[in-house]
Amino acid sequence: MRLVLARLPQIAITLVLLSLAAWLAIGLMPGDPASLALMSDPKLTAEDIARLRALHGLDQPLMERYLAWALGLLRGEFGYSRLFAQPALAVLWPALRSTLVLVGLAVVIAAVAGVALGALAALRPRAGRLVDALALLAQATPSFWLGILLIILFAVTLGWLPAGGLPNEDQPAWMFLILPVATIAFGQMAAYARHAAAALTDTLRQPWIRSARARGAPESRVLWRHALPNAGVPLLTLLALDAGSLVSGALVTETVFARPGMGKLLFDAVMGNDYNLALLALLLVALVTMLATLAADVAQHWLDPRLEDGSRG
Repeated sequence: MRLVLARLPQIAITLVLLSLAAWLAIGLMPGDPASLALMSDPKLTAEDIARLRALHGLDQPLMERYLAWALGLLRGEFGYSRLFAQPALAVLWPALRSTLVLVGLAVVIAAVAGVALGALAALRPRAGRLVDALALLAQATPSFWLGILLIILFAVTLGWLPAGGLPNEDQPAWMFLILPVATIAFGQMAAYARHAAAALTDTLRQPWIRSARARGAPESRVLWRHALPNAGVPLLTLLALDAGSLVSGALVTETVFARPGMGKLLFDAVMGNDYNLALLALLLVALVTMLATLAADVAQHWLDPRLEDGSRG
């Protein structure tokens, strides 16, 4: 509880500083909604541009516009997306839902497969070499290249799965998830496998593990009930870092498989100078990442009470 109370003010301050930095960065980019409107319609007059700038508040100083936006956000006024001409939340929610399903499944599969491979490497040193080779291959494989290969093999050559996009009402949604989920999970699996192998190898050498084996405990019980919970601290940290990708999305994979998600939405908002939408998406990613990191720290203190003693010291 003390850790949570100490971290919440830090999270709030970080969000304020991050929003200010992002606002200044986007506000100082060349071009604004009025300039983009002029480029799309050269018939606009100077009076039209002035009215448009006043409508969007672009005639006000940059800091005044930021304060007005921040105060509106605190009042629950999330504003509109200029790029999509819709309320910002109405644009964010479908993209967030699509990304949560896609990246969430990929993270779960990567974590389960990676921990299993790490356990195999820790228990069987000869198999550890194969696990290391597979992890290096997964880390070195570009996601866009792997995605294209999977499309060529399973969609074009074999015709088993759709190449991308979203399903229609009469199509099963899971078929459109297999290839992009596999693309993301393959790359993320490497980190879990290597961290799990290193942590479990060190834990299985501890004296209390030898004592558990000496008492006749089965190897599976020693691994899953004794070793894995004590080796779970770095894995929890890795999961917390992956929580940001649950919200921020995977821009390359979403682009390859033509799936609308948070990655593509955030990219379009920044490039289109959609201040409000870009900042809301960025703050959402940052908030989820910091809350996930806090949850991982709490879980680590629960798994290893020595961390609590060290923090007090």
